[in-house]
Amino acid sequence: MPEPARSLEPWLQNVWHGRGSPVARAGLSGMAAAYRAALTARSAAYRVGLLSTRGLPVPVISVGNVTVGGSGKTPLAEVVVLALAEMGARPALISRGYGRLTRGVRIVADRDGLRLSARDGGDEPVLLAERLPGVPVVVGESRYEAGAVAVGTCSADALVLDDGFQHRSLHKDLEIVAVSGNAPWGNGRLFPRGSLREPLSALKRAGLVVVTSPPSAAATSDIARVVRRQGSAATVLCGDYRPTSLRRGDHANAEGPEVLAGRRVFALAGLATPREFVATAQGLGAEVAGLAEFPDHHWYTPADLARVAGSVHEARAEAILTTEKDWVRLREMPLGPVPFWVLAVRLDMGADSAPLIQALGETLRRGAVGRKMP
Repeated sequence: MPEPARSLEPWLQNVWHGRGSPVARAGLSGMAAAYRAALTARSAAYRVGLLSTRGLPVPVISVGNVTVGGSGKTPLAEVVVLALAEMGARPALISRGYGRLTRGVRIVADRDGLRLSARDGGDEPVLLAERLPGVPVVVGESRYEAGAVAVGTCSADALVLDDGFQHRSLHKDLEIVAVSGNAPWGNGRLFPRGSLREPLSALKRAGLVVVTSPPSAAATSDIARVVRRQGSAATVLCGDYRPTSLRRGDHANAEGPEVLAGRRVFALAGLATPREFVATAQGLGAEVAGLAEFPDHHWYTPADLARVAGSVHEARAEAILTTEKDWVRLREMPLGPVPFWVLAVRLDMGADSAPLIQALGETLRRGAVGRKMP
């Protein structure tokens, strides 16, 4: 399913926000119509059996979204894995490994630790492997094949798919959809005219919808009304991003995020929504002197960092503030004299932890009755 090519992403964002030319908008609208037809044909092929869905002998829980990037699906996948482990399950996390240099199924981490670098395993899978020690992380274009390796080689008895909502070839026992509280449906148009990966009617497949960092209770209620209008019976929950620590360089001890208060920093982020990272830093009292904004999953070059260092010097900032996800990609490079500070953020489900855990527990109890490995 669609992820915008990195060189096209800034241009697409401009068009999505109404800054593109009429010719560009018309061209993308035609492509979106063709994409909608392809999605309709694909759904029909699954419905009549031309395409098949295969099962694995363990519960499979998918965490995904209906928009391109920026909804919080990866932090939510971490929450789900931790909850399953606390229930006594042996979960493994399955991902495509977007942006990696390898192909096929690869074990990024097993119960003994990390086995691949970010370039070979993908930035988000490596980050999750480091956040979830002892949890196998397996990447593969085929979620079914990656899941089979996690079950057969890593002895997993539950699977969590990171970004699995659009992948229909593997049977899933629970579909969880992450929705950004600030921009739940993007511009409301289908890719590539907008950021929707599927029409909103796809929400009918969801069992849970988790709204990440909604600005208000009214925003959550609006999202819930849209979910209901699409004929979905999904339970709508909320979670908020919480800064948890600040690390000044790779080998420094973690400090409380409040130490950012009053510090003048220059932000660097290769994310779908980098300005939300800036808002988080400012919420901690940091003075953000500027933002170096890069496409999601961007692999930095020495030239990139040289330009950023020049901007930091001009802004008279004392450090570059970046995200854990960016740091996974940055730390393998020579970074120069400007210090890097890494802000860690987690998704906190708060009071909605209870219904999430209940849904996960019911999914585990249902198990994989009647499914067998081929």
